[in-house]
Amino acid sequence: MEIRKKVNEFKTKNKSGFIKSEIEEILKDYPGINVDKFNDALLGITCTKVDGELVIYHCDIDKALRCGIENRGLTQEEFD
Repeated sequence: MEIRKKVNEFKTKNKSGFIKSEIEEILKDYPGINVDKFNDALLGITCTKVDGELVIYHCDIDKALRCGIENRGLTQEEFD
């Protein structure tokens, strides 16, 4: 399944994005992912806090997954 589609269709507690446990769950679908590159792509992002939990937006999870799978950092065009 395409990454963007998988991320957008993933059942999240909050419609704005992913909480930590949901990120851990989606990462299970990518056993070979470079978790360091995934985490690096999330540094400095904008997120929100709902009911005491950080919520990371779908678009940021999409980009981070791509970086982890492709073993690379964010490109200049991917920074927001």
